[in-house]
Amino acid sequence: MGEIKRISGPLVIAKEMLGSSMYDVVKVGTAKLVGEIIQLRGSDAVIQVYEDTTGIRPGEPVESTGQPLSVELGPGLLGMIYDGIQRPLELIEKKSGSFIGKGIDVPSLDRKKKWSFVPEKSLKKGAAVAPGTVLGYVQETELMKHYIMVPYGVEGSITILKHGQFTIEDKIAEVEQNGKKVAITMLQKRSVRYPSAVKRKFKSEDPLITGQRVIDTLFPVAKGGTAAVPGPFGAGKTIISHQLAKYSDSDIVVYIGCGERGNEMTDILAEFPHLTDPKTGKPLMERTVLVANTSNMPVAAREASIYTGITIAEYFRDMGYNISIMADSTSRWAEAMREISARLEEMPGEEGYPAYLSKRLAEYYERSGKVESLNGAKGSITLVGAVSPPGGDLSEPVTQGTLRVVKTFWSLDASLASARHFPSINWLNSYSLYLDTLEPWYQKNVGEEFVKGKAETMKLLQREAELKDIVQLVGEDALPESERVLLIVGRMIREDYLRQSAFDDVDAFTSMKKQAGMLNIMLMFSRLASDAVRNEISVERISSMKIRSEISRMKGIKESEFEQASKKIAANMSLEFRQIMKQESSAGEGAAEKVKNG
Repeated sequence: MGEIKRISGPLVIAKEMLGSSMYDVVKVGTAKLVGEIIQLRGSDAVIQVYEDTTGIRPGEPVESTGQPLSVELGPGLLGMIYDGIQRPLELIEKKSGSFIGKGIDVPSLDRKKKWSFVPEKSLKKGAAVAPGTVLGYVQETELMKHYIMVPYGVEGSITILKHGQFTIEDKIAEVEQNGKKVAITMLQKRSVRYPSAVKRKFKSEDPLITGQRVIDTLFPVAKGGTAAVPGPFGAGKTIISHQLAKYSDSDIVVYIGCGERGNEMTDILAEFPHLTDPKTGKPLMERTVLVANTSNMPVAAREASIYTGITIAEYFRDMGYNISIMADSTSRWAEAMREISARLEEMPGEEGYPAYLSKRLAEYYERSGKVESLNGAKGSITLVGAVSPPGGDLSEPVTQGTLRVVKTFWSLDASLASARHFPSINWLNSYSLYLDTLEPWYQKNVGEEFVKGKAETMKLLQREAELKDIVQLVGEDALPESERVLLIVGRMIREDYLRQSAFDDVDAFTSMKKQAGMLNIMLMFSRLASDAVRNEISVERISSMKIRSEISRMKGIKESEFEQASKKIAANMSLEFRQIMKQESSAGEGAAEKVKNG
């Protein structure tokens, strides 16, 4: 037991703390505010407090729990809304109202609810178990089995394995370890600062399907991969994060609102509980965990929030599930780290950020990946981090530190967002380093034609951008017909393929099959239009074709009706091009006949 020596915002220095360890959780002051030791100086401990320190005074007691900052893991996690240190916000509201009371202590998981535990059939009395061994499962939601695993530090042989209704604190099993009996419950704790142990990591060869055409077609991310979404204020980072959380083909979604504005988090908290999972028809919250730490919450808890989220994700990954994490935004996390670093009087790095910023970013993103867990299950964590560079300056330290460690870069463009083009991902500045790795999956599951079409589409968009620069100098009429038609095709791809409406029930999500069909139609138009121009059909004639309106409406066709509709569009396109070619040929023959007859 120590006492407060000095207070500096969220930083408290306590004296007489001999015997404490780094990262121990402590209770600060008579209000018992939650804090964590981040530095030891002799008998003094430097503590970052996860709550507002207003009102506490020097001389008040400081008590160490002797445990590191940890999260509670067990049945009841799915569907919960937590703050940055895993306090359940809905339960806190019932206890203290709209604002979190100082020192409030509410358990992260329900201690009273009983769950039906079904033991693993292959495990008998005397069977050897180790950390990560699956003892059985609880049917947490209609679709998700919550596997109960042996916690870290426990290894031996089973003496008891029960079946029936239990709370998370009831004993469901007993393991004999070095002659001692160790009781096992459905509740376990893990430190948030260190990654969970795994057998091995391996390369992912299948993409995370998001339903967003610009991502899945041009800049995919692998399951177990990493992606950065940098962009200025109003560029659409939150919209992208919402769409990925709703429609990505992950088993479980962990959404971390790190330092975001209160109104944005309110929208998420109000909207998610009422969303329907498009794949299952069940409530989306049945496979979602929300970690909310708004910009007006204590800055130290913001720094902890992304570790809380990824530790929860690692727990589900170890069960064999594919998890996607949306961290919005890591810039706010870095700003919290900068503030704590300044109060510690550490030597500042670039723009005042701590010198270890890049190291912390790399350590965080390295906790993603596709792995084989200790029990042999294969799961993955796909980590998408939004970055909010001040003024949209991508050369600032957080963005640059992030780009050094991620393999997919979705560059958001404020000019696209202001033009109501969403997702506002700039196709000229973005990239994905997973293209070669994922190509065999696309060839097998979507088709060789789609793989070739992706490359052809990027070439068209790049050439269109070059031609637009020339047009600004000399005007469109100065271009040859073959290049003017490229401008038409490029605009169609941008407006009718890459742009999606998040508010349209059909257009908000597009399956890979429909994406391939839409792209095939677009490129078919491109080839036929180029052939027509070579046969001296005017660009104006091509621009006014009726089929263009049919193509622009493709995105609104339901998945179940698309295959038949796409065949009809392709047939109508071929017919209309044949007709204008025939009309041009007839007009040419008529002109030649007049000349002949003088």
